[in-house]
Amino acid sequence: MSISSDSSASKLISKSEFLSSLPPWRRLLARLNWHPTIDAQIRAQESERRTRLIESDIERLQTENKRLAALESKLDSLLLSADSSSQTPPETDCN
Repeated sequence: MSISSDSSASKLISKSEFLSSLPPWRRLLARLNWHPTIDAQIRAQESERRTRLIESDIERLQTENKRLAALESKLDSLLLSADSSSQTPPETDCN
């Protein structure tokens, strides 16, 4: 007895793709058998996924901001040390 890969492939298609593959009478039955709780669960899962993505983006941006602040601090200290150690060259007459 072999397990077909069709059952795992059917889980990968979207709900609209699945419904469009059905004959018209079966699509009508599927619409009549609509369960709002399933759609609400799908929306909640999608919302949670988006929230996780946003949170990871925020963490990434905060890390990048810290890195840039450290680089800016290093540049400021380099500029201050360069300004304090440099002497102004004497002015020359260019006539």
